[in-house]
This record gives sequence, structure tokens and C-alpha cells, in this order.
Amino acid sequence: MKTLGIYNIKGGVGKTATAVNIGHLAARAGLRTLIWDLDPQGAATFYFRIKPKIKKSRKMLFGKSALENAIKATDYEGLDLLPADFDYRNMDLLLSKVRKPTLQLKRLLKPLAKDYDLIIFDCPPSISLVSENVFRAVDALLVPTIPTILSQRTLSQLLGFIKENKVDTRVLSFYSMVDNRKSMHRQICASKADPRCTVLTNVIPYNVVIEIMGMERRPVNEYAPRSMAGQAYRQLWDELNEQLGGLVKN
Repeated sequence: MKTLGIYNIKGGVGKTATAVNIGHLAARAGLRTLIWDLDPQGAATFYFRIKPKIKKSRKMLFGKSALENAIKATDYEGLDLLPADFDYRNMDLLLSKVRKPTLQLKRLLKPLAKDYDLIIFDCPPSISLVSENVFRAVDALLVPTIPTILSQRTLSQLLGFIKENKVDTRVLSFYSMVDNRKSMHRQICASKADPRCTVLTNVIPYNVVIEIMGMERRPVNEYAPRSMAGQAYRQLWDELNEQLGGLVKN
């Protein structure tokens, strides 16, 4: 089983769209895939038309109720969802009450190893106890980054936090919401990468097709597979698959 966190300190950079589309493509490629929607806003849960409520989520986070009891099937074969819960807004407080609080999510995932090939965390923004749990639970962090100065700065802050706290996980970054009409976007995409992370070669464009996800409530490759965005997500998944060790053999 491989685990992947879709994360950025900033909001509005395309984390949830990435989690939904990458999860869908992984399942379509034959991997038993689970997306855990950790954001109390529940955007990924909304996209999959699943009610954002988990009964007894507090017991689940304390390990007193099994995660698998809360998992829901989506409309796509091989793709399951652990829905968001508005109580997740208090997750930092809940996690702080357990022994070794930065490792709790990692402990909770262990029983799922037999059921899934890939687990994806759709993470809320900010640096918190929840995000540090994700950092320590995953094989890699995938960081959507808009090619702007402020987004570059938040990526640097993340990489500094990971190094300072001796977190042993790979950081993979890619450029999201790229608008090639903007000179800054072109310049930053062409600039030298931060040596503390791996910057993937494929980018996700700024494209209205992705914004339509909120209306369609489906992954892009379900309603617009021939679009520039659909192709970009497929290429990103292919590259990510290689970075994760070739989960799917081409």
C-alpha cells in the first residue's frame, strides 16, 4: 500500500481537484484506491455526491471505532471515500489527547493495508497537528503550487518545516492553475527548482473545465476526457505513478 498526501499551506491552489482526479485515474488504472477527505469543508465529499457526515468520528480518531466502518463507495469502481465531517475542525484538539499524537493517523491506516493499493489524503490548508500527522503517515506529499511569488514562498516554508522537524517523507511539487498568458507564470515554471523537493514536469492549466467540476460533481476525465485539463491530469497521474514506484505497470 502507498499513501499520498495532497497538501499546501495555502487554500485555493487545486488540492481537492487534484485528489479527486488523481484518485479517479488511479482507480481506473486498476488500483484499489481510497480518498480520505480531511477538510471539514468537505469539497471532495461534495464532488462524489456523498453526505459529509461520519457518525462517531471522535471514536474513530481515538481508534475506538474502525475506519472501515465509515468508508463509502463512490460511483467509480475501485474508488472509495472516507467522507469529511464538520467535527474535523476540532481534529487538532482531538489528536492532541492521544499518545504520540503526530503518529495517530499512521496508526489508524495500518488495518487498511490489506484492502487498498493507494490511499490519498485531501488535506485542509495550514500547518497544524493534522498536517504533521499526514506528513508522517504518507510515502509522499504532492503539493499543487500556483506559479506566483507567494505560492513559492509557502512551498519554501513547508520544506523548511519538514527539514526542521525531521519528517522523513518525499515532497513532490507541481505547478497548478498555470496561465501561460502571464509572464510571471512562464518565468517561474521555467526557473530552477528548489533542491529540497522534486518538481514534476507536468502542469495543470488554469482551465474552465476544472471549475465546472463543481457543477458536474464528477472527475474531469468523466465529462471532458478530450479537454486540455483531462489530458493534463492523465499526464500528471502517469508521472506520479512512476514517482511512487510504478504502482501500475505500463
